[in-house]
Parts: sequence; C-alpha cells; structure tokens
Amino acid sequence: MKTLYLDCGMGAAGDMLTAALLELLPDPAAFVEELDALGIPGVRFEAQKSVKCGICGTRVVVMVHGEEEGEGAREHSHEHSHEHSHEHSHEHSHEHGHAPHHHSSLQDIEQLTGQLAVSPKVREDILAVYGLIAEAESRAHGVPVCDIHFHEVGTLDAVADITAVCMLMERLAPEQVLVSPVHVGSGHVQCAHGILPVPAPATAWILRDVPIYGGGIKSELCTPTGAALLRYFADGFGGMPILRVSAIGYGMGKKDFTAANCVRALLGDAEESRHE
Repeated sequence: MKTLYLDCGMGAAGDMLTAALLELLPDPAAFVEELDALGIPGVRFEAQKSVKCGICGTRVVVMVHGEEEGEGAREHSHEHSHEHSHEHSHEHSHEHGHAPHHHSSLQDIEQLTGQLAVSPKVREDILAVYGLIAEAESRAHGVPVCDIHFHEVGTLDAVADITAVCMLMERLAPEQVLVSPVHVGSGHVQCAHGILPVPAPATAWILRDVPIYGGGIKSELCTPTGAALLRYFADGFGGMPILRVSAIGYGMGKKDFTAANCVRALLGDAEESRHE
C-alpha cells in the first residue's frame, strides 16, 4: 500500500510540511513554478537548500509582497490579536511597516480560494483545513466561528502553505498517511496580550486525541497550521510501519536547535498497515 509517513519529532509547521513533501517529487522546481502560477495575490514561493545538524533539506519561504511573514499573524483572531513568536519555522516580525492591517473572514478565504487554479478536491481540502483552525480559535477564545478574522498578510501566507500541502498530497496520492506522535515543544510563548503555554490553545484543541509530547526544547514546535494539516490528512498516528521506502524528504524550519529542526517525510510501500 502506497504510504506516506511523516516524522514530526520536531513538530510541524505549514512551510516545513510543504518542503518535506516537495522533496518527494521528481522535479521540485517545476512544482514551485506551478505554485507561483496559482494566482495567490502578491505571493511568491522560494525553495532554498538548508542544512540542519549536518542534514541537507529544503526550506520553503513564502514571500508576501516581497517580505516573509511570521506564522502568528496568520493564525490568530483579530478580536484577540494573539501574535505568537513562532520561533520554530518563522521569525516573528511585525515591524515591517505594512499598510494598516485588514482582516479576512472565512468567507473571504473561501472567495480567495475559489479564484485559485486548483482542482475541486484541493479547494475542498484547503477550506476544510482552514475550518479546523477557525474552530480551534473559536474554542480557545470564546468567539463564534463566524466572528473569527485573520490578518490579511498572514492569511495570504497561510493560504499559500495550506494550498501547497493540499496540492502536494493530491500529486503524491498516498493510499494512507501515517504520522508519528507530535513533538509540540515546551515552555511558554509571548503574545501581544500576555504569555501562553506551549502548545498554544488553538494547537492543543486541534491535536486533541492525537498522541503529543513535550521535551527539553523551550519553543513552540507545532503551529496551528501544522497541527490542522496533520489532523486533516492523517489516517493514523503512531510508530513507523514496515515500509519499503522509495523517497525521503526533509522540510527544514528556520530556527536552529540541538536536534535537526525538520519534518521528515518517507514515501513507500507498507508491508503491514498499522494505525495506532
């Protein structure tokens, strides 16, 4: 059975999952050109070679109007303005001097997604993943889903990551997707209105009933976008099955830790299906 196994021993973020899956393709550069041609306003993808702890992989950078945006702006409601320092894959920088921030509702995201040159299945997957994030924000902050709003620039960044992963899943077409227990990190994360525990409330909600663990790394390793993508696509969570591996991808985060900061994707034929 064609199986994709995602090793999330250093958590997961949208860009890291994109990069790991991208490395499984025979022609990653051609796929990046496809992503750039999608028509996401002001967005450009860059696939850069990256080395973590001596391991070579790929880091995908999403440029929005020529600048790299941090994950925090993409995933938190306007009402609460929780802008996490997502040290794992994106440095936070809200001093870019952008024009006044506008905010996007789920309806706006649905309209944006409807304009993209993607298949109906990919469009459905994008909206489902965003729905998971919005529901988690709603639960965490006590705000109705219809009132959840996302920062505009961060929305474009998130739509880019989520769209890329959904397209890659369609292209790779695994018969099953299995994911390791997810390392979420530990400690606390500084937000605009205070300090929150890791995993952040939205991430914790998305990963309910999923095997997660902390550890000695004092950082937020799994973001809401990464958590939502894993939750949506995973058929099961647990140890690696017996697998004849045909391709391996390493998707690197931005930060450096004592452990290699990456998501590892292994694609192959499973001799034994194990959903744990």
